[in-house]
Amino acid sequence: MRVLQLCNKAPYPANDGSSIAIYNMAQGLLANQVELHLLTINTKKHFKSIKETPKDFVKKSNYQAVFKNTNTSFFGLIRNLFSPKSYFESRFYFPEFETALIKKLQETSFDVIQLEGLFMACYIETIRKNSNAKIVLRAHNIEHLIWERHISAEKNPLKKAYLSLQKARLKNSEIRAFKNVDGIIPITSVDEKWIKRAVPNSLCKTILTGINLSDYSTQKDPNFIKNSVFFFGSMDWLPNQQAVYWFLHNCWELTLKEVPECNFIIAGRNIPRHIKQLQNKQIIIKENIAEAKEIYSNYNIMLVPLQSGSGLRIKIVEGLAHGKAIVSTDLGAEGIPIQSNENIFLVNEPKVFVDKITNLLSDDVLLSKIEAGARSFAEEHLDNQKITKELVTFYEGLV
Repeated sequence: MRVLQLCNKAPYPANDGSSIAIYNMAQGLLANQVELHLLTINTKKHFKSIKETPKDFVKKSNYQAVFKNTNTSFFGLIRNLFSPKSYFESRFYFPEFETALIKKLQETSFDVIQLEGLFMACYIETIRKNSNAKIVLRAHNIEHLIWERHISAEKNPLKKAYLSLQKARLKNSEIRAFKNVDGIIPITSVDEKWIKRAVPNSLCKTILTGINLSDYSTQKDPNFIKNSVFFFGSMDWLPNQQAVYWFLHNCWELTLKEVPECNFIIAGRNIPRHIKQLQNKQIIIKENIAEAKEIYSNYNIMLVPLQSGSGLRIKIVEGLAHGKAIVSTDLGAEGIPIQSNENIFLVNEPKVFVDKITNLLSDDVLLSKIEAGARSFAEEHLDNQKITKELVTFYEGLV
C-alpha cells in the first residue's frame, strides 16, 4: 500500500502533542510495510530543520518539507473579516505547498492520502483534480469545540465577538471537510460520536495515537523529587494555559496546606511571560525541555486539569507509558478507555482533586499501584505497531 501523509507541522523532533501524533503514525505505517511519502508544511512558529530529522526516517518516509510563515497577524485578522473562510484554516493554504503537492501527485500514484488534521483539508480540491486516491482526514480533535469552550470563558467583548465569528466559520469548514473525504480517522471515540451526529453517513474508524513502548522508561532519576506535582504540555495552546490557572486558583493553596514542602513544576514549550512570572521557590518553570524523560523521571504526580479542548491528550499517553500516577479531569483523559482509581484518578472538583494528590504523595502503596496500573494500561492498549495495523486494515477495506 502507498500512502501520502500531508501534515501542517514538521513531525520531528516530536516535542508536542500533534508532532508526536504525526511522527508515531508515520513510524507505525512504516512498521506495517506501507510505502510512505510524507509532505509537510514547516511553519515559522514550529520550524524544525531537516538536519535534526533522522536520515533513516527521511529516506524511508520520502520526507519533504515546504517552509511557510503561518503566524497570525493583525492585518491578516482584519482581511479575513471579508472572507467566508476561517482564518484558522486559510493560513495553511499557499501556492508553494500546492505546487509541491501537485508535483508529488503527478509523479506517484497513491492508494490513500491521509490529511493530518482539519487544516490540510484546504487541499482536497487540488487532490481530487490530480489523484484518484482515497482521501482520509485524521481528526486530531474537533477544532471548533476547542474554541467554543475557550470563548465561553472570554471576557473581552470584541475578542469574544471575533472568535465567535471564526468559530462558526471553522465549524462550517469542519463539517464540509468531513463530508468531502472518503474516510475519517478520529483519535477518540468521543470525537467519532460527534462526527457521526454531524455527518451520519461518514465512514469513521477511531484509532488512538500509539507509542513505541521501548522508548518509555519507568525508571526514576537519582535526584527524583518525591513531593512534587507537574503539568507538562505546549504552553502556547490556550487550553493548557487555562488548565494551569485552574489548578493554581483552585487547588494549589489547598495542596500546600496538606503538603507544605510540595513543588509545582510547569513544563513545556513556548511558555508565555504571564506564566513565567508565576515562578517562585515552589513554582518551578521548565521551558523547552531537551528530552521529555527529564520531566517524567524527576517529578512525581502528573496533573492534567484541563477545562477545555478536544481530542486526545498525547502527554497523558506518554505519562501512562512512563508509569506515572496521574490526576486528571474527565475532559483531560477524554477518549482514553481508562479506569479511574485503577490506572489514573479522574476528578473534577478542586477539593477532591487535591485529596487525590495528597493521598498519592502520602501513601507509597497507593502510588505504586497507580503507577503499575498506568504502565500496564499502556502496554495493553497503546502499542503503536498494533494500533497502526488496525488503520492499515481499514485502508485495505477502503481501497
